[in-house]
Amino acid sequence: MSPKKLVAGIVASSIALVCALALFASETQPQNGSWTIQPSDEPGKVRFALLQHWKGHNSNHESDWSANVFEGLDLSVKGNRDVKFVIRRDAGRFECEGYIEDSEGAGVFHFFPDGKYADGMSATGFKIDSEKQMNMAMFDVSVAFAKEMKSLNLKNLDTDKLIAFRIFGVDSKFIQAIRAEGLNTDDSDKLVAFRIHGVSPEFVRSVRTAGYQPDQDELIAMRIHGATPEWMAQLKKDGYDHIELHKLIAFRIHGVSPEFIEKIESLGYKHPEPDQLIAMRIHGVTPEYISNMKSRGMKDLTIDQLVSLRIHGID
Repeated sequence: MSPKKLVAGIVASSIALVCALALFASETQPQNGSWTIQPSDEPGKVRFALLQHWKGHNSNHESDWSANVFEGLDLSVKGNRDVKFVIRRDAGRFECEGYIEDSEGAGVFHFFPDGKYADGMSATGFKIDSEKQMNMAMFDVSVAFAKEMKSLNLKNLDTDKLIAFRIFGVDSKFIQAIRAEGLNTDDSDKLVAFRIHGVSPEFVRSVRTAGYQPDQDELIAMRIHGATPEWMAQLKKDGYDHIELHKLIAFRIHGVSPEFIEKIESLGYKHPEPDQLIAMRIHGVTPEYISNMKSRGMKDLTIDQLVSLRIHGID
C-alpha cells in the first residue's frame, strides 16, 4: 500500500472516531450522564471522564483536564464529602454533583448548551449541529479557537476537524512551527495525522538535516513505520547512506535492519543493493536459509539466485 493510501485510511479512521463522539446530544433539554475523577500523572491536572448513554449509544471520554476548570471544587481538601461544581465552556456548561473521597470521586452531570454559541460559530463560518454541541463543550472548541483556525486558511476545515484538532493538539503554534520548517501544509486531515503519528517540527528538521526532502505523506509513513533519524544513522554506518525514502520505508516494513544487513555480509555478501535486501526479506531469504544452502554444497549462489530458489519453494 502506498504512503498516500495508508495515510488517507488512517486519517479517515481518526475522523470517523471524532464523528462517532457526536452521537450523544440534545437540542433543547439538558443532557445527563455521569463523571469520574482521579489523580493524573501530569502536574496541575486531573484524570476526568464523562460517560453517557444516549439513543442506544454509550460514550466514555476520559482525558487529563486542568484542575482549575472545576468551579467550586477544591481538590486539596482531604476526606469524604459531597461536592458540586461547574465546568464552563463557550458551547455550554456542565453542572456536576457527586461524592469525593480524597482525590477520587464520581457523580452525575447535566449539560446545558449555550444558545448563543451556534450564532457565534455561524458568524465564523461553522454550522453547528445541535447534536454535536456537547462535544464542542467537552473538547473546549471555543469561538475564539474556531476564528483562529479559520484565519490560517486551512482546507477541509469543519466542526469535526475542529474537535479533532482539540483532541490531538493541533493549534496555531503547532501549525506555524510546522510551516517554519518548510512544510506549507494547509490540509486539516494531514495536520491531524501529523499529531497522531508524531510528525513534529523537530522530526521534520532532523530528516531534512539528513539530506532528505520528504513530502507530507512520506513523513507520516516514516513515523508510522519507525524510520527515525537515529535508525537512518545506524544504516549509514553500514554504508547505506541517502537511500531513497520509499526504499527506507520499505526497509522498515519488511524488516531490513542493520542487524540483518550485518548477518548477510558476514556470510560473504558484501553491500547488497537495497532492492536485493528488500526482496530477501519479502521472500524469506534469511541468514539461516543461506547457511543451510551452503551446508548442502551450494556455496556460490548469488542473492538473486537465492531469492529465486525461495520463490520456487526450494528449501
